[in-house]
Amino acid sequence: MILPPLRWKKFALLTAALSLAAATPAFGAEGGVDPSASELFQVGGLSVTNSMVTTWFFSLVLILAVRWAAGRPKLIPTRGQTVVETVVIGLRDTFEPIVGSHMIDRVFPLLISFFVFILMMNWAGLLPGAGSIGLVDAGGTFTTIFRPADADLNTTLGLALVSFAAWLYFVLRYAGIGALLKDIFGNKANKKEVHILLYLALSPIFFLVGFVEIISILSRLLSLSFRLYGNVFGGDSLLDAMYNIFPYVLPAGFDLMELLVGVVQAFVFVVLTAVYIGLICNHEGGDHDHDEGGHAEAKPAGAH
Repeated sequence: MILPPLRWKKFALLTAALSLAAATPAFGAEGGVDPSASELFQVGGLSVTNSMVTTWFFSLVLILAVRWAAGRPKLIPTRGQTVVETVVIGLRDTFEPIVGSHMIDRVFPLLISFFVFILMMNWAGLLPGAGSIGLVDAGGTFTTIFRPADADLNTTLGLALVSFAAWLYFVLRYAGIGALLKDIFGNKANKKEVHILLYLALSPIFFLVGFVEIISILSRLLSLSFRLYGNVFGGDSLLDAMYNIFPYVLPAGFDLMELLVGVVQAFVFVVLTAVYIGLICNHEGGDHDHDEGGHAEAKPAGAH
């Protein structure tokens, strides 16, 4: 297939841009990528690192970009509003079967915030010139201002803590402490399918398994944080290695791969958060206020 001349020009410009972007790694150093963020300055004795500055800067840019793109919602949407609405509706339709129709309106603001924020932090180090803007200390050491925030374990651990706290809040508020304890320690066997003696015999076993389940729930903090950190840090280490081998053209292909990895990792984090919430809140019997058709409005646990 032969591309039209205009498309060839766009393709050439895109290739050149990617090559120039790859020529400056986000936070590479002679000894490779530093696994921890670098301190830029202190405020009141507290360290401010380059990953923190990246988080603040791109959060502000993201807020302004969305406000500019969407503007004031109109009956006949503008192009920017169409893009924003398409992304929002697509993600909402994806998460609704996971958390349940009765929970999606409550959970979706958290989920989409997670997705957009993590995606931007994953892509922060791929911007052209991101590794060339920085500070030089008295000793002549250069420290880049921008570092992919998700390549800092502090950031990913913070995201995991927010995810865990949100899971606990939604479960306790909309399913109740009883549903949570039943899900952890309760007998998972169906009384209609097993003999009553076998059902009673399985109860203490499931109760003991509940303590293993608690360990599994707490381990989500490690799995969420280290999965995201490992993939982003590993990707930037790969880009840094490719830059040291050949700084032009070659890293461009890996830049495209990291764009895809950034989307996948953001999506995985959000889907896992939704699954954790939906396992109890969307579980049969987990919502105290379902009617026979399953469409009753969810209410906080204990509400009448």
